Amino acid sequence: MRRLVVLGAGTAGTMVVNQLRPRLDSEEWSITVVDQDDQHHYQPGYLYVPFGRYERNEIVRNRHHFIPDGVDLVLAEVSRIDTEENQVILHGGRELPYDYLVIATGTTPRPGKTPGLVSSQWRRSIFDFYTLDGAEALAAALQVFEGGRVVVHVTEMPIKCPPAPLEFTFLLEAWLRKNGLRERTTLVFVTPLDGAFTQPTASRILGGLLADRGIDLVTDFLVERVDPERKTLISYDGREVPFGMLVTVPLNMGADFVARSGLGDELHYVPVDPHTFQSKAHPNIFALGDASNIPASKAGSVAHFSVNTFVGNFIELAAGLPMTGSFDGHTNCFVETGDDKALLIDFNYETEPLPGKYPLPVVGPLSLLKETHANHLGKLAFRQLYWNVLLPGRPLPLPVKLSLRGKEQPYPADELEPTP
Repeated sequence: MRRLVVLGAGTAGTMVVNQLRPRLDSEEWSITVVDQDDQHHYQPGYLYVPFGRYERNEIVRNRHHFIPDGVDLVLAEVSRIDTEENQVILHGGRELPYDYLVIATGTTPRPGKTPGLVSSQWRRSIFDFYTLDGAEALAAALQVFEGGRVVVHVTEMPIKCPPAPLEFTFLLEAWLRKNGLRERTTLVFVTPLDGAFTQPTASRILGGLLADRGIDLVTDFLVERVDPERKTLISYDGREVPFGMLVTVPLNMGADFVARSGLGDELHYVPVDPHTFQSKAHPNIFALGDASNIPASKAGSVAHFSVNTFVGNFIELAAGLPMTGSFDGHTNCFVETGDDKALLIDFNYETEPLPGKYPLPVVGPLSLLKETHANHLGKLAFRQLYWNVLLPGRPLPLPVKLSLRGKEQPYPADELEPTP
């Protein structure tokens, strides 16, 4: 019996076991998936919790409902991986031997890594929304908010769902207008990047939207510490950004057991081949989703497209054949911009976001790099697709690789400048 062990029953890990179980002979292969609890969170839903659109019961379900028959779900914490003996050591000492191992344990916010962030002001004037508890605390704070200076802040890249801080800022601005608080509120977006976003074309467009909405943009800000008493962000170069309310995205890091096992980089992400997800140190170990160090966005779409590539490769590998699939870094993300509109961006390792239509050339029905109501509806609809199609491993009619068909040339530079 050959043994496949998957660490993490989140998006990538759940998709892997659902797609591989029917394709691997159950008399020849055992499949085990490990996670620390039985709660599966639809993490994109956190964005909407502060504004009352989603509640906990709409974005949390039991993991075991999504694990197929013939897969052993183990609820336990991982202590470390013994790569010499090919086994996973769980807390309590249980050992899980493997022939192949998939690490899909994602990334988590680490607010304690920034001095002063977790203090007496944590979830009083300093908030996060990358955890469900944090998003719920922020929702309660907004219910009694009367105006002031709100700073939305990204500590460092990479982070899961890179557009989410911008999305929160746009949704907050629209919420403030709707509730008659915009004139009493100053909004500031603070980022370590040199622009609003990671991709140049999208960065110019999103920076223009910030300017249109009267949101100040502070770039190249590498936070050194937070002064909770003075309510001030302080950068390594000495700049200071005061706040009345701080909504921060803390440093994101991979699982600690990855570091304890000698498998991770400085942020505990597993170095892998960016096209096959195979560990650079151990050929029988793969890392998928947010757990790897591939130079693509840590987004759900990347997990989806990369799992599809991985599964085909793994079937070849199991049959003793060379892996022929190659992931191109394909990413697409909806970017909420408020007022029931959103942008859609579609790009990969080599090509930045371009205007056009998606998923069908010319027809769409979704527009790239343009604010539309259809894009907003597409983002909201994805929650049901996630639970009912993506996680169970059912096929989505979307191209795994980036297609340039129907995409236009980049906008001229003068059309990308922020509106005065």
